[in-house]
Amino acid sequence: MLWNALLLALREIRRNLMRSALTMLGIVIGVASVIVMVNLGSGATAQVGEQIASLGSNLLMVRTGQRLGFGQRSEAKAFDIDDAEAIGREVGGIAAVAPGASQPMTAIYGNRNWSTTVTGSDNNYFPVGNWSLAKGREFSPSELRAGAAVCILGDGVRKELFGSQDALGEKLRLNKLSCQVIGLLEAKGQSAGGRDQDDLVLVPLRTFWRRVAGNQDVQMIYVSAREGASTSKVQRDIELLMRERRRIAANEDDDFNVRDMKEIAEALTGEHAARAGDITMLSRMVRAGHDIDALDGHGQTALMRAAHAGRLDAVKWLIAHGADLNHTAKFHLSALMLAVIAGRPQVARALVEAGADTGITGAGAPGFDGKTAADIAAKAGDNRLAAFIRRHASGRHR
Repeated sequence: MLWNALLLALREIRRNLMRSALTMLGIVIGVASVIVMVNLGSGATAQVGEQIASLGSNLLMVRTGQRLGFGQRSEAKAFDIDDAEAIGREVGGIAAVAPGASQPMTAIYGNRNWSTTVTGSDNNYFPVGNWSLAKGREFSPSELRAGAAVCILGDGVRKELFGSQDALGEKLRLNKLSCQVIGLLEAKGQSAGGRDQDDLVLVPLRTFWRRVAGNQDVQMIYVSAREGASTSKVQRDIELLMRERRRIAANEDDDFNVRDMKEIAEALTGEHAARAGDITMLSRMVRAGHDIDALDGHGQTALMRAAHAGRLDAVKWLIAHGADLNHTAKFHLSALMLAVIAGRPQVARALVEAGADTGITGAGAPGFDGKTAADIAAKAGDNRLAAFIRRHASGRHR
């Protein structure tokens, strides 16, 4: 019986060679696509992990203000050097603390110039940020105390200003400040957020205060927890200490935030998982207790990436597990716009049904010059989707 069935199948394959070949090709392409997507997702996750690791071991960042939404931050009084010293003195489980302040500036050497970020800090900046010197030396105690005109260059600035020339001992100008290069940092490459980590010039904090900023504000405090210490406990202790030092009442919100780079790594991993449609990875994160919609809007970014990539399952999953469309509505209208522009009608419908139509009858989403999702869908020739969006908009705003 089985033999006869096999012979019949082979006979039909020979009789319809083209159809059989196309069927086999479809199966091969389908299986290969799944394998490629899984490998891409795993590779992206590993890459994000490496980039986060390059930022520093058990790194926490303390900065003033609170996020109000995508691209917005509340204003608050700056830290001072005493705040950084108090964290190092009174919070347990800390390996090092580095106060910092930064400002964009133009670095000039000869006839070359380069727009970069100048950061003022001390020698704790190196272990906290996982930086190593490729050549040269750190700041001396006397240079830190006196605010000497010396600097250490990131690899990106070195390449742009000096090329293959040895930069050690040379002098460059930072606007009106002339400083001598005493060290060169090892290259790190891009961060997980796409920022070039090597595009910086490091100067002593007192030099930055006196010659660049004209004040003694500390914009950021970098904290490295000891190996084996609970970063969650360190984070809570820093928050309690800062509330006390900044005299924040029990019924008032923090005017600062403390961010754990491990949590940011998990959120960025969620973005990559959403873009790849990796529901298993997203589910694992939630089961482990990670909030998809927390951490500086990464949940909303994951939703936008999934929408643009046409990952309908990931979009629905993110909506169901916390990427709330009622939060920062303009941001989610942008996700809807991306789905429409990318020709993802099913994703667009899912977003509209979940409530991403706030502002559809208004000015549109940021970056889209006042166009609405319905306008873009109609222009792309998808009149059914345009009608669907308008119908839902009128129903919600009636």
